[in-house]
Amino acid sequence: MEMPIAAHDIDYAENLLAEGELETAAVLLEGLASEAGEYADTACIATDARQWFSFSSPFEYLAYRRVERDPRELTQVEAPFDRLYADLAYIYIQRHEYESARDALKQAVRWNPMNCAHRLNLAEVFRALGDTQEWAALSASVLDRATTPQALARAFANLGQYFLAGENLTAAEGCRRAAIRACDSDAAATALAAQLDKEHPELGELSDEVVNKQLEEHGIGTGANAEIAVCLLMCATDAASEGDRNEATRLTLLARDLVGAPACEALIRLIRESDAELAREREEAAAGKGAASAESDDAATDAAPAASAGSASSDSVDFKDGE
Repeated sequence: MEMPIAAHDIDYAENLLAEGELETAAVLLEGLASEAGEYADTACIATDARQWFSFSSPFEYLAYRRVERDPRELTQVEAPFDRLYADLAYIYIQRHEYESARDALKQAVRWNPMNCAHRLNLAEVFRALGDTQEWAALSASVLDRATTPQALARAFANLGQYFLAGENLTAAEGCRRAAIRACDSDAAATALAAQLDKEHPELGELSDEVVNKQLEEHGIGTGANAEIAVCLLMCATDAASEGDRNEATRLTLLARDLVGAPACEALIRLIRESDAELAREREEAAAGKGAASAESDDAATDAAPAASAGSASSDSVDFKDGE
C-alpha cells in the first residue's frame, strides 16, 4: 500500500497553525490522521520481529535501540506520523478536548517514543484529566530519554510535585535538587524550589545522600541517562566522519549540556578508546586472515611438487612392474 501522506502535508498544516488558522488546520490534520491510521492498520502491523516508527533522526533510532533494547527490526515510515498526531493534540488542547488530545498524544508517543515533548505533553493532559498516576509515570519515563536539560528538569519538577502532594517530602526535595541541577532556569523547577523553600525550609538541611536514597527507593535516578549522552556523541562522531561539522558540534553540545563538560569529555575518551580498540581488532583479524591465506598458498605450492614426485615414483614402480 502506498503511503497516502507526505511530510509537506504536515508542514502545510503546521504553517496554518502558526498563522492561527486552527479550524482550517484541524480539518486538514484530521483527514491526514484518518489516512495515516488506515495505512498503519494495513501496512504497519507490528510483529515479534518487526515494528514501525517515525523517528526524526538517526540519533533517536540509536537511542531507542540502547534504551528500550528492542530486538525487533525497526522500520522507518516515510511520513512523520508523530508530528501529525502531536499537531492534532495541540488543536484539541486549545479546544479543551482533553480526551481527544490524550488519544492523539498516545499515538505521537507510539510513533516516536524517544520524543520527550510528546511524553511531557501527554503527562500534562493526564494531569488535566485528574490521572496523577499516569502524569507521574510519564514524567518518570522522560528521565531515561531526555536529551535536553529542560526536559530533564521538567520531569523532575513534575515528580517533585507528585511526591509533595503525597507528603513524601524527602523525595520531593530530592526531585527539587535534581531539577535545579539539570536546569536552574526552568519555570517548573524554580516554582517547585520556591514552594518547598516557603512551605518546608527545613528540607534544605537534609543531606544529598538522604534525599538521593529516597529517590533510589522509588526507582528514580538523580540525573541524566549516560546512555543518551553516549548516543549523542556516537552520532556526533558519525557526523564528523561524514564532514558535517555543524551537526557534530550540535550533538556534542547537547551531550555536554545534558551531563556536564567533565562527564562529556570522559565519555568522548571512552568512545575514542573503544573505536581504536575495535579498529585494532579489525586490523589484527585482517592480518590473521592474510597470514592464513599466505600460509595456505605456500602449502599449496609446496604440496604441488611433492604430489608430482609421488606420481612419478608411482608411475616408475608401475612401469617396472610392467616390465
